[in-house]
Amino acid sequence: MHNLFDNHSHSQFSFDGGKTTVMASAVSAREKGLSGICFTDHCDFYVPPMKAAFEHLVPETFDVKAQQDEIDRVNRETGSKGFRVFKGVEIGLQKNSREKIREFLSENSFDGIIASVHYLDETDPFFGGYYQGKDWKTAYGHYLETLYEEMKWLGDFDIMGHYDYVARYAPYPQESIFYNDFSDIFDEILKYLAENGKALEINTKTYQDYKGRTPVLDKNILLRFREFGGEAISLGSDSHDPVRPGDKFERYAGFIRNAGFRFIAHFENRRLCMTPIQA
Repeated sequence: MHNLFDNHSHSQFSFDGGKTTVMASAVSAREKGLSGICFTDHCDFYVPPMKAAFEHLVPETFDVKAQQDEIDRVNRETGSKGFRVFKGVEIGLQKNSREKIREFLSENSFDGIIASVHYLDETDPFFGGYYQGKDWKTAYGHYLETLYEEMKWLGDFDIMGHYDYVARYAPYPQESIFYNDFSDIFDEILKYLAENGKALEINTKTYQDYKGRTPVLDKNILLRFREFGGEAISLGSDSHDPVRPGDKFERYAGFIRNAGFRFIAHFENRRLCMTPIQA
């Protein structure tokens, strides 16, 4: 998997990272042949009360200095043969946290920033309440519209995270999000990413079996991104344990190549880096 980077990974510095250490995941990524891994630990300034009740915690953000000091240490110990460990954050976009998000990003420096939506309508799709009273098209469409609105407001990010997060845990027979079902909002999203040099993420966690459901990636989304001039595709495992860094990357690198892309993206000090996809 040379030339492939895992741009979306979590460690002990994420509230849901458990005992997953930067060192263990970095070693796993290197042993799998990745060229690098970025730890994009969670930063959500508001957690819906229903989630706090379930998990008995209300995280705000991780200890950035502790995370970055640990990454520096791991780089010193694992940085042989060109392997790199990068410093990142996954910003949880929410309208009621905009000022805190701006302040946080102005005070800290990262290699890469992922903009994601985890919580909306006072709930988390993971727990299922989000879907109550919504048909599949309303639930998926509302999520995409919220993601577009908040990432466009933010602007200061590198990768749009898991646009299909909402499909992972949905109760509907429609397991996947397809371009043709949401062409209008996808056009807005993909055009924005392309025109502003942002990366579209393929999050391989979405495409694993979850309670008998296995969403699929719609190639038409990538093709439409290309039509708008988009070039940057980011691979992320969304790992929360040392086993999953780089999961299914060879398969999806081939998928990306078959859609006409010849390079894969990663970020260093907020700079877009493009490396060839090896056949």
